[in-house]
Amino acid sequence: MLKLPLVLIIVAGICVWEALSVIIQVTYFKLTKGKRIFKMAPFHHHLELSGMKETIIVPLFWAITIVLCVIAFKII
Repeated sequence: MLKLPLVLIIVAGICVWEALSVIIQVTYFKLTKGKRIFKMAPFHHHLELSGMKETIIVPLFWAITIVLCVIAFKII
């Protein structure tokens, strides 16, 4: 009734995506016997191996989390 599980998923979007990236990577790796979707899981390591610096990734994830929190606040 309060839509709190939906709000939690939205607010924790980065954490959800990080966990899903690991699940997707492991499942795909097992199904294809060695092929990968990401260079490395979790996703922030994929970004690092793609050339982004950690000093860029962390503020980017903060900004995404702030946007997701605003979206969740609008839903409530």
